[in-house]
Order: sequence, then structure tokens, then C-alpha cells
Amino acid sequence: MKAIIQFGKQGRLRFISHLDLQRFMQRALRRTGLPVAYSQGFNPHALLSFASALGMGVSSEAELLEVRFAEPVAEQTILEAMRAALPPEMPVYRVRAVDDRFPSLMATVYCADYRMTLTGEGAKAIADAVPGYLEKAEVMAVRKTKSGEKEIDIRPLAISLERAGNVLLARLKLTETDTLKPDLLVSSLAKLAGVEPPEARIHRKCLLGEDESGALRPLMEL
Repeated sequence: MKAIIQFGKQGRLRFISHLDLQRFMQRALRRTGLPVAYSQGFNPHALLSFASALGMGVSSEAELLEVRFAEPVAEQTILEAMRAALPPEMPVYRVRAVDDRFPSLMATVYCADYRMTLTGEGAKAIADAVPGYLEKAEVMAVRKTKSGEKEIDIRPLAISLERAGNVLLARLKLTETDTLKPDLLVSSLAKLAGVEPPEARIHRKCLLGEDESGALRPLMEL
């Protein structure tokens, strides 16, 4: 069986890298004593994967970990064991058991909801630039890729964007081919406003995918 574990990344733990998070979860799963399935070979490791890597410094209440188990385990048992194995800054909110045929989270995620709290000089100017950004048919920005830097149109990658004072609420594409990171959105808004990018506290609120009708729903509910 497989289980999807929804957890948060808060406080100082938001600064650990994705690679360190993988190691962190491997150790936590060993401490639980749960019948986790392991890979074969010289260096066996727990069969786990994440829906999406989270940037360093970004907090979250919506991280999803997929774990394969060697035998059936009750959701409540997994929930209690993971809560006991992880620190308070990595709270476990929910566990959902799924069939082995359930598609991988990485292939299912379509977009993510973020809250970006802007502080310091230029914060208001950037928030004020949101209506102008939304009116544009095209917004070009430079995105870093594995093969180098590439200029792309990020406007269609922002599915929705609104402001509440100096707080931005955005739904951004997050697929293997089309991704808009929140820090790139903030820097693009800063360029549009003619100011330097301000401090931004970024928080991921939800990971979403498309259901059979094409509607967007939280991955934990698909």
C-alpha cells in the first residue's frame, strides 16, 4: 500500500534543503518502526517521494510525502507514529492511504497556492503593481533552468493573483514543464514597479491537481 502524508515546514526547518529533507524523512521513518518498503540492492532506502521540492526559506502547511509500505497500515497509526518522530516545526496534519495504482504525486501536481508577505522599502509599490501586471498579455522574465538561464513569458503561469495590503495571494503553475516560482513573480512585480525586490516571507498553502472533470482540487482530495 501507499500513504500520502501532509506535513508542514516551519520555523528554522524551512531553511533545510530538499536533499536534507529527504534524509530527514528517511531517518524519521526508521524511528517510527512502521513496515516501510525498502529498495533492493547494496544500499537499501525507504521508498518515498515528494510531490514538489520546496525552496529554502519557504514555509509550508501543504507538503506531501508519498511512502510505500510492505503491508497495510491504518492511517491513524501512521499519523501518530510520524507525529512522534518529527519535531514541532514539522507538524503532520493528515494521512491518506491510497491504492498502489494511485498516480505519483509528482506527476499529478498542477499548481500551488502561495502567500507572500512583503516587508521593507518598496513593498507597497510592488503590491500596487498587481493590477498592472494582471492587465498585461505578456510578462517576460529570466528563469534559471538546469541548462542555464532562459527568458520566458510568466504571465500565463500565474493562474490567479490578488493583493491584501502588502500581502500577495497567488496560484502559480507547478508542473514539470511550466513552473513559476513565487520569488520570480515578486522580482518581476518589482521590475514593473521600478523598485528593488523587497523582503518577502513566502508560505505555501496548498498543492493542487486536476480531477477527472478538469477542475482544480487539493491533491489530498483527488
